[in-house]
Amino acid sequence: MTDAPLTADSVTVDPAEAIAGIAAALKARTVVPYVGPGAFDLLPDGACPIPRNSAELVKRLNAKVAAPGRIRSQLTAVAQFIESRRHRKTLEKILDETFRHDVPPTPVHRFVAGIPAPALVVDVWYDAVLEALLAADATRTWGEVQGLSHPQSTGEWVHYFGPDGSPSTADAAEAWETLLYKPSGSVAPAGNYLISDSDFVEILTEIDIQTPIPPEVQKRRAGKHFLFLGCRFDQEIQRTFGRQIAKRSSDSHWAVLPGELSRNEIRFLEKHGIRRIDLTLGEAVAQLEAALAG
Repeated sequence: MTDAPLTADSVTVDPAEAIAGIAAALKARTVVPYVGPGAFDLLPDGACPIPRNSAELVKRLNAKVAAPGRIRSQLTAVAQFIESRRHRKTLEKILDETFRHDVPPTPVHRFVAGIPAPALVVDVWYDAVLEALLAADATRTWGEVQGLSHPQSTGEWVHYFGPDGSPSTADAAEAWETLLYKPSGSVAPAGNYLISDSDFVEILTEIDIQTPIPPEVQKRRAGKHFLFLGCRFDQEIQRTFGRQIAKRSSDSHWAVLPGELSRNEIRFLEKHGIRRIDLTLGEAVAQLEAALAG
């Protein structure tokens, strides 16, 4: 007798039941929102001045410095090519120019910023939309921690910043009601980016033993349920970061993932207890907001 084949149906749950469960967990402050670049797909055509995924970003990089054909579609390799041929400062300047725009917040970002006092929020893209929304709420006590390019740093894995963008410390972060974790870095306030092959060599070597994950993040994720919004898991780096950041939390999570899933995505969801909600991001956010208001 053989096991039944793994399909998208095996990891998909009833949307209404999932929305009710997420809303209850949000009210209990046991959810960690995990926001990916796919959130920007909710902006109208032409309204998003920054790349909305790795494919769009790699095109922007190639437009500035054309990489060899064999690597032109590989984001980390193109970033490494620019870093090696034109210096790291050139790569960082291009990324600053690419992401330093006034970007309209999407319904996903507004929803996450409106959640009352989540202990931890993860945002894996390079924009500063969530930072701006959180900073606009004077009643909120928060700060952020950003991943660094380890080869370019002085041996540190992360930097901490207060709500005004000023440098802060791990000790100060313990008192923040909400901690925004940007594992890939961010354009603001200091232009830290994890993006090139060399950036990922050390972090992917160490991440399995959790060295690059800040202790405060590890503490705040304990027992929590992750809610993945605007994320795909069809690339190994996406799966590695999702798995390692959610490590040692709860064994039950959700991901809003409409449409077709790759076999790698299905296996990833099944292995890590992530229940797939087959709704568009817009539908899911609207239903969550209605459930929280009810």
